[in-house]
Amino acid sequence: MGKRLSRIYTRTGDAGTTSTAAGERVDKDSLRIEAIGEVDELNSVLGMVLAESIPDAVNACLTRVQNDLFDLGGELAMPEYGAISDAYTTRLEQELDAFNGTLPALKEFILPAGGRATSACHLARSVCRRAERRLVSLNREEPLSADLLAYVNRLSDLLFVVARILARHENGAEVLWQPRKHREE
Repeated sequence: MGKRLSRIYTRTGDAGTTSTAAGERVDKDSLRIEAIGEVDELNSVLGMVLAESIPDAVNACLTRVQNDLFDLGGELAMPEYGAISDAYTTRLEQELDAFNGTLPALKEFILPAGGRATSACHLARSVCRRAERRLVSLNREEPLSADLLAYVNRLSDLLFVVARILARHENGAEVLWQPRKHREE
């Protein structure tokens, strides 16, 4: 898939355009390039989570997700590639259910806070939601695979549950939202 880079800079993007996998020049802020960038940012934030001391099961899951995101980026770069299938989303759902099954029911809102891994995972979740919004915008202009859209939607759910797992791992519990009336007492 694709060609290897032997030189990092080409100077061809200095005027605000970039080359697609098919060799076409497009604006760097085109919907497709924006979506690819959001997925890349999400993968980078997941790297921050993986740099922390986290449970082995979470590490294995997020490492698989990082590889999935490269597949997803490949599909965005070359729509004919068709990398993401419903099996990817099914696997996420199975992992999500397994992780969520170890947690108590959520009765209150939690803050995107806690230890470093927890906070980074919440950041990944919010970047994932932004990536999803960019993909929805792109899908209006250039239809995407329904499997790709479902995968990213489910991934944000998984990251929320993983953040809860990490909060318990790092702090023993989540940081709960304190409504205004309780903060003022």
